Amino acid sequence: MFYVGNQGQFDAYVHSELKKLKQEYPQINYAVVLAYMPGKKTEYDDYSDTMLPEGIESVHPHYAISWRNNWMLKQSDYVVTYITHTWGGAYQYAEKARRQKKVVINL
Repeated sequence: MFYVGNQGQFDAYVHSELKKLKQEYPQINYAVVLAYMPGKKTEYDDYSDTMLPEGIESVHPHYAISWRNNWMLKQSDYVVTYITHTWGGAYQYAEKARRQKKVVINL
């Protein structure tokens, strides 16, 4: 099972590749994990591959992305990243994953 967020170019690229891989390998499962309920103006036409993690509805929107990322980390054995510098949110997330003894694969 693969979980991917929906913020940024890396997430969009991963989502696109997972869709392709699912066609070739139907046993692969994945979900785009949303941090917010979809609004009127949405970025997707089809929400069939998305999910909201249980509990996100009670999280203040300011903290929703961080909460969602922590939820995905709890579900994961492996974390795949694309980090080119040692600062910022992606780097901090990878370091948190390492502290939790997750296998971090940086592309």
